[in-house]
Amino acid sequence: MVADEQYIFKPETKRKLFILLGVGILLFVIGVFMAMNSGEHGSGGDHGSLEVSKSLVASIEAAEPTEEAGGHHGSPTWLKKIYTSLWHNNVFFTGLGLIGLFFVAIQYAAQAGWSAPIKRIPLAMGQWIPISGILMLVLWFVVKGDVFHWTHHDLYVAGGEDYDAILDKKSAYFFWLGEKGGFPTFYILRMVLFFGLWYWFFTQLKKKILAEDIEGGTGNWLSARKWSAIFLVFFGYSSSVAAWDWVMSIDPHWFSTMFGWYVFASWWVAGLATITWIVVSLKDAGYLKMVNSNHLHDLGKFMFAFSIFWTYIWFSQFMLIYYANIPEETVYFIERLKHAPYSWIFYLNLILNFVLPFLLLMTRDAKRQASMLKVVCPIIIVGHWFDFYNMVTPGVMQYNGDLGLLEIGLAFIFFAFFMFVTLSALSKVPLVAKNHPMMAESLNHHI
Repeated sequence: MVADEQYIFKPETKRKLFILLGVGILLFVIGVFMAMNSGEHGSGGDHGSLEVSKSLVASIEAAEPTEEAGGHHGSPTWLKKIYTSLWHNNVFFTGLGLIGLFFVAIQYAAQAGWSAPIKRIPLAMGQWIPISGILMLVLWFVVKGDVFHWTHHDLYVAGGEDYDAILDKKSAYFFWLGEKGGFPTFYILRMVLFFGLWYWFFTQLKKKILAEDIEGGTGNWLSARKWSAIFLVFFGYSSSVAAWDWVMSIDPHWFSTMFGWYVFASWWVAGLATITWIVVSLKDAGYLKMVNSNHLHDLGKFMFAFSIFWTYIWFSQFMLIYYANIPEETVYFIERLKHAPYSWIFYLNLILNFVLPFLLLMTRDAKRQASMLKVVCPIIIVGHWFDFYNMVTPGVMQYNGDLGLLEIGLAFIFFAFFMFVTLSALSKVPLVAKNHPMMAESLNHHI
């Protein structure tokens, strides 16, 4: 017999999130003050590495004017730090919301039974999608001149001092249906279309899933499976293009054919860790009585396996570019290997996102213990936050990159809001899908 369960978003939990939000705001304000009074050069890394890097990418800099060498000085360094961190955090947490929806869709499309008791958690995470969509659109108009070099009009004026032949050839990807260097109609249309359809698929799935609780039977389950399959096809395309638009175009001369997979892999593992962390936290609080060590084992296997998958994609992208040694491709990794803080984050990524998950989750028992999962999940989430930091920041801040209170404070702010939205959504629906047609299979799940 499946018991009714309803999550209660307790005042103590809200108070903890508000404290985290307050700490984040305080750190952010202090970080901004420190950045405004630290000059225009940030931490910058050591001068020896800087000179080596400059000599290695001289040919690239000749073809691609930087904001220092070209005509686009942009905002003060402290303001660019804010813009960069806002964009970095919104892209990262957008992925967590999307992966919530993606996880649910995968379970329905695969006709998986084991996950029936935990589907409400990723479904609640999907409630972040419309919020992140509004933030993405608003932020883009605020940060575009500093974060996205390709938005400057004079790059497309043939014969002009800042004319960029490479970006001119790519202009249709951004400006189709409009003037080159003007309003990026095609780019904004993609952004609006992606978020609009992602949210539409979310509402359709949520409607069918919640209808199961009332109506029972298999009709809504079959309908949810159909919409899930359609969504997965669209998501496979849209997530890759979104990765090109929101992350790869920050370094507009550089490209990787594996980049869409790489961003998805980072989102996916971070999302799995978030789902698992919420599940074990609710289990500790007395909820999810039907979830046992077998379900935790499956979640642990997902994190273990896809941490290896992320490493495979990371290595494949790095190895192909390193082996080819083409300057316009290797410059991406040179920037991240030669300057602090990108250099130590570059190697920390491998420790947090592969070495530690691999070692800590290697045994069967480790995957089945909530105490171990509560250690590994935060490591993976923080590790992939660093991963996105190194994807976004070097292309904007270049030699002025830094990682301090400003960036940590904004991460706390976003995390507090994300968890508040997720837990609020979770408290408004039954925690257990008691009429799910696969629930009996899940109750008898054993591995």
